[in-house]
Amino acid sequence: MTEPVLRISGITKSFGALRASEDVTLDLCAGEIHALIGPNGAGKSTLIAQIAGALAPDSGTIKLEGRDVTAQSTVARARAGLARTFQISSLAMEDTVLQNAMLGALGARQGRLGLFGSVMRDTGLRETARAALDEVGLGEFAGFRVGDLSHGQRRQLEVAVALTLKPRVLLMDEPMAGLGAEGTAQMVPMLQRLKHTAPILLIEHDMDAVFQLADRISVLVYGQIIATDAPDAIRTDPRVREAYLGDDLGEDAV
Repeated sequence: MTEPVLRISGITKSFGALRASEDVTLDLCAGEIHALIGPNGAGKSTLIAQIAGALAPDSGTIKLEGRDVTAQSTVARARAGLARTFQISSLAMEDTVLQNAMLGALGARQGRLGLFGSVMRDTGLRETARAALDEVGLGEFAGFRVGDLSHGQRRQLEVAVALTLKPRVLLMDEPMAGLGAEGTAQMVPMLQRLKHTAPILLIEHDMDAVFQLADRISVLVYGQIIATDAPDAIRTDPRVREAYLGDDLGEDAV
């Protein structure tokens, strides 16, 4: 059996009496989208923060391609190939699309950062950035100011910035947030294509998109995984239906 690209085992995190993650175990295999869903406050973003290195778990292990990265910093994990997109945009709105992508590519390099002007003249960074922009369909917008892009285009740019890291794994925290039907319709096929570049651990509240995209789904409730299975099995799982009673996985979604 092929080793998962990402394996999370027994992750536990408490904030006082609150258990945000309780013995969470899941994995991500090559070429797949594994969706992590659950009601608000279930601990999804807290778990992603632990996987990315922004938050240290109290116990458990995180392995990337078989290597234990539990004690590594966010930067070290990013350089090892663990790339993350965020719920809230962290783009530089006054800079161009290309400049944002080039600065993302710079993050994959070891050593000290150069002056902004010299960075922008770096041929290698420029080529990496342009390739990532082309991959998400933003090549023709390279010279645009980010503040002039649509919300959906900014979401695409965030993915491009992640791709400049040459990721082995993509952690995506609500990439469809704030997108209308048209934006989601553009994002879904892009993610379906990108999973073959790097497998995706996806947090998403848009259940229509989740069931279109996911190869597997894990359901997190009160910090615990209550089910992991293929989408069709998750739709009819009585534990999931009970946990989502009146929520996104109610009668209208199944």
